[in-house]
Amino acid sequence: MSQVAWADQLRAITFDFGNTLVAVDRAALHGVVETTANAVVVRLGPFDLDQFMAIWAEERERQFREEVPQFREVDLAERFVRVLARLRGMAPPSADGRWDQATAEQLSEPEEISWAVEMYSRAFVQALPPAPAVGRLLERLARRHRLAILSNWPLAVTIDRYVEAAGWTPYLAAVVVSQRVGTIKPDQAIFAATAEALGGPPPATILHVGDDWAADVVGAAKAGWRTAYLDARPADSPLPSSHRDRTVVPDLELADLADLYVFLGLGDR
Repeated sequence: MSQVAWADQLRAITFDFGNTLVAVDRAALHGVVETTANAVVVRLGPFDLDQFMAIWAEERERQFREEVPQFREVDLAERFVRVLARLRGMAPPSADGRWDQATAEQLSEPEEISWAVEMYSRAFVQALPPAPAVGRLLERLARRHRLAILSNWPLAVTIDRYVEAAGWTPYLAAVVVSQRVGTIKPDQAIFAATAEALGGPPPATILHVGDDWAADVVGAAKAGWRTAYLDARPADSPLPSSHRDRTVVPDLELADLADLYVFLGLGDR
């Protein structure tokens, strides 16, 4: 492993969030949902905690089935509306049916939904502390490159809060999140939005680092960017992912984010 020939040509580097900058395993995400659920069942109920958890899991899977194939981000507020509607007596649609969202919304108040989303967001930031090594890497990279987060994520404010809490704000030129853009990777609109936020550097001078093959590697390659595939996601992570195929050859293969030190000629870790 040695410095790549094109390292000096790079002007910008973008990073996926979940399982790239922040490892998200099943236990951690379950803890976030459980923390939120414990607050919701008391304040908005009383409800049964196990019932809340089961309904949440069902509606999460339903949203991913409905939205991801359309390159749309799932909506946490919409999910809370559906969960509360079911807890308050509304029957869900069939597995392949669509929710009557307008009717479901009649069973909760907007303030309740906003509060629940806020609880979930803050629980995530508290439950998954940043790895110190990531901050050190970003600080080193920011000396030479414009950096950005480019992430599929259902609630942009969660990433904003995480970045601030981790102390990464001084190193990032932009935080681009699917919820704000209105589409998810690998759709090219989100890559275009990120390039614009970075000041429009030539595509070949941008490196994208991510763990999801289709979203990160294939998506960035179609945009004409350099690609780094990080093969380090937790084996039990519940975050969406895709299998590697032969449509693209990544420019870099990373077993750890720290491999960037060598590939980009940054010296010692």
